[in-house]
Amino acid sequence: MTEEEYLKFDRAAEYKSEFVGGEMYAMSGGRLRHADLASLFLIELHRQLKGRKCRVFNSDVRVRTPKSASYFYPDLSVVCGDPQTFKDSDDILVSPIVLVEVLSPSTADYDHGTKFAHYREISTLEEYILVHTDAILIEQYTRQNSGNWLLCEHEGMEAVLSLPSIDCSVNLRAVYEDAIK
Repeated sequence: MTEEEYLKFDRAAEYKSEFVGGEMYAMSGGRLRHADLASLFLIELHRQLKGRKCRVFNSDVRVRTPKSASYFYPDLSVVCGDPQTFKDSDDILVSPIVLVEVLSPSTADYDHGTKFAHYREISTLEEYILVHTDAILIEQYTRQNSGNWLLCEHEGMEAVLSLPSIDCSVNLRAVYEDAIK
């Protein structure tokens, strides 16, 4: 399948699909805890970014990687300044500074591996955040000046995730405490 065929199909479909290596993969619906954690994380970022030049988007925004021309629907995307889009589209983001994925048991390995490898192609991306559903744990990958990525783990209700790329701090309690179990 070509990139153009994928976009034509995905834009007309009743469900979302990701596109990797010329193949399209239908996305299954998430569980309640997954959706709740994504929503609570979005609320925290939105509250802190209000009135600033950064915006947080939910999983309805498609992100394109430049080298592999892959398309994903991250749970959250943060852009600063004017969002840059692919070929002036209004539905394909190419300039995220932060991407957040809430891990599902069926996609955790994929989000850690293949998806992260594709996301690293995005030159504007500074932080990749993985929110666990089965533990009070957030993994934070931060791009270093060398181009390498540094992993920091934030665990427990008292932990605080600092996002220097967007000057935000997220208390894990704010994300996990009221989330559906």
